[in-house]
Amino acid sequence: MENISFEKRDNIAVLKISRPKFLNALNSNTLLELDSIIEDVKRDKDIYVLVITGEGNKAFVAGADIKEMSNMSVFEAREFSILGNSVFRKIEKLEIPTIAAVNGYALGGGCELSLCCDIRIASENAKFGQPEVTLGITPGFGGTQRLARIVGTSRAKELIYTGRMIDAKEAEKIGLVNKVVTQENLMDEVMDLANSISKNAPIAVRMCKVAINRGIEVDIETGIQYETELFSHCFLTEDQRDAMAAFLDKRKVDKFKNR
Repeated sequence: MENISFEKRDNIAVLKISRPKFLNALNSNTLLELDSIIEDVKRDKDIYVLVITGEGNKAFVAGADIKEMSNMSVFEAREFSILGNSVFRKIEKLEIPTIAAVNGYALGGGCELSLCCDIRIASENAKFGQPEVTLGITPGFGGTQRLARIVGTSRAKELIYTGRMIDAKEAEKIGLVNKVVTQENLMDEVMDLANSISKNAPIAVRMCKVAINRGIEVDIETGIQYETELFSHCFLTEDQRDAMAAFLDKRKVDKFKNR
């Protein structure tokens, strides 16, 4: 991989966009590499949590590559948007939890990349925004859809219509990020969170993600039906039997088996 680094730490994978010279901006090649790695993550049953971050301390992802976009035809722009949306949707639909460790600028495509993750932890120097209208375009990688779902329609419209950039504190205030920490402690905090998730029953965690993601897109009655089916499915697993037996014996499960 030319633009992305990837490593596994026990059951946690860390994916890093690595184009620091360009503030980790997303060009077509980077998106294709990202797509390839996400496919690998989907197949790897030993990965319980995926962390996504950017190289260096200036930028998570400063946006899509404007140099590449500047001379695109209508057809090329459409294909670029389809590619970015396809990759980000794959991240959003991963069975495992995903955490964005936002270590600086998360603008345009970078903000959109963070939005498709389940949880966002930001460093104090993080900046968020969808500045596409200042470049004569709309968000193209899902920003108009996910931002409204996360912070509400009115606030999303304000941010997108103005192209305004907000700091980490404001992002936390409006619910765009879960927590703000110092730059020095960002990855430690994120890895602690990832570890606390990965220690739980992996199948149950995945079922929770499915229940939440499906439930918010339907009426509550349908959502409750999803939850009931997923809840009962857990009773087919060894992890459920082992964990409840351990609880009754007043002991802890040493390690869940993921089966």
